[in-house]
Amino acid sequence: MDDEVIHEHALSLGRMLELTGLRLATAESCTGGWIGKAMTDVAGSSQWFDCGFITYSNNAKQRLLGISPDLFKSHGAVSEPVVRAMAEGALGQSEADLAVAVSGIAGPDGGSADKPVGLVWFAWSRRGRETRSEHVHFDGNRDAVRRATVLHAMDGLRPLILDA
Repeated sequence: MDDEVIHEHALSLGRMLELTGLRLATAESCTGGWIGKAMTDVAGSSQWFDCGFITYSNNAKQRLLGISPDLFKSHGAVSEPVVRAMAEGALGQSEADLAVAVSGIAGPDGGSADKPVGLVWFAWSRRGRETRSEHVHFDGNRDAVRRATVLHAMDGLRPLILDA
């Protein structure tokens, strides 16, 4: 998957956001701001992109998104409760209507039997609605995992935008 595919997805999402008047925030860990970069590579994105939080460390997730340290102790950073809290925290700390959050293990190190390299948790949240989350295991090297994560995160926003 190349950068052109990611750009086309971002362009399509941008049009959808612009047409609906919705604003987006991102909360990213393993992608290091790549989702926000892809979205803001689209001309006119200031009309529908509110902000992005690059919260790579647990401390940053706590400080910037208000995540309880107990969630990290109980579940670890790459988990459903943490990624859901990231998406909800991004909404709470922004003026956005929608948020996407990702936390994963891009590799090549850092994996375990329970949480292998390539595991990524996603959460999508829309103000006033139930947060949706899921995990996916991507194959490939660090770059491939991160690219697939960016694309999957963007694809998961479509139903939230269309759900007027």
